[in-house]
Amino acid sequence: MTHPADLPPPPAWYREPVRIGGLPMASRFNLAPLAGYTNLPFRLSVREIGGVGLCTSDLVNARAILEGLKRTMELLATDAAERPLFVQIFGSNADEMARAAAWLVAHGKADGIDINMGCPVRKVVKTGGGSSMMCDTTGATVALVRRVVEAVEVPVTVKMRLGWDDDHLTAPFFAREFEAAGVAALTIHGRTREQGFSGGVNHDGIRRVVEAVERIPVYGNGDVRSVADAARMIDDTGCHGIALGRGALANPWVFRQFDAWVRTGDPGPRATYHERLDFMRLHLRRLIHWRGGEKYGCVQFRKVATWYTKALRLPKRTQAALVMLENLAQFEELVAPFAVEPPPGWSEYDAQQAHVAVPAGPISHW
Repeated sequence: MTHPADLPPPPAWYREPVRIGGLPMASRFNLAPLAGYTNLPFRLSVREIGGVGLCTSDLVNARAILEGLKRTMELLATDAAERPLFVQIFGSNADEMARAAAWLVAHGKADGIDINMGCPVRKVVKTGGGSSMMCDTTGATVALVRRVVEAVEVPVTVKMRLGWDDDHLTAPFFAREFEAAGVAALTIHGRTREQGFSGGVNHDGIRRVVEAVERIPVYGNGDVRSVADAARMIDDTGCHGIALGRGALANPWVFRQFDAWVRTGDPGPRATYHERLDFMRLHLRRLIHWRGGEKYGCVQFRKVATWYTKALRLPKRTQAALVMLENLAQFEELVAPFAVEPPPGWSEYDAQQAHVAVPAGPISHW
């Protein structure tokens, strides 16, 4: 367990403002896209806690944007309170990607465009999108990215892995090429496609990407769930900032702690039990509003209920009921016994530990 007194100080230059393209960021710590999770309700709720530099949407299929599919339009819901917002798009057709990016900007959906080159999921890879794009160093991938950059007047970023496998670590090559093409920033997940979400994050691989560019910021990503983890990644890689996905779902207050650490050297207090309970309630209410009714909002909430209930140490019968939640009244009835005092076994420090609330199995982490 790392206590504030044991934390190294942040690099002095981390206190300096950072820009992505022409956009100033409030901090160097971003919410990374997580398909199915980093939707408007969660992004808004995290923003209100504070410390977030940039939020990025769920990944969105470029072709589905052009076809105006209803579910895709729901994913593109945004609010002034969460800006700046980048929308992450995926696809393998350069024309579709460029037109989708232009549509997003023209309709006020995005302050920037993020191109997905990291998703390892088979249904994305088999279409030529996601991490499969890292296999083509002959020019097509770079040409696609350049088309998107030229199609919009907002910053374009790329999120990618280190490469397809350990024998094909193409990220440094693409980093140089993308900077030359006009990309404004990069986020590097420190694993290969072959690794999926298993094995350790390769900090040396991230450092090689940082060293490959001349001007643009490179954000490190992967297995950062605490200020101590962030300090290690920064020290090992020299990255200009950090993007968090699953770590932010486990501990939405981590951005506030990062910001305090950079400003003062002390991450400050962890979330209290009642802050966690209130955040869970707020998230549920926003999901219900976003999905247009209790039925669909509760179905969406079931995906995150396990993480919340484990962090709060709620009894197993309560956990089981919340992952099958049907309406808001049922939620209030289930949590009412714990609204005054935490359940036995809960402790403020223990609830912050990474293994408590981070999903154990693979999720669509893009």
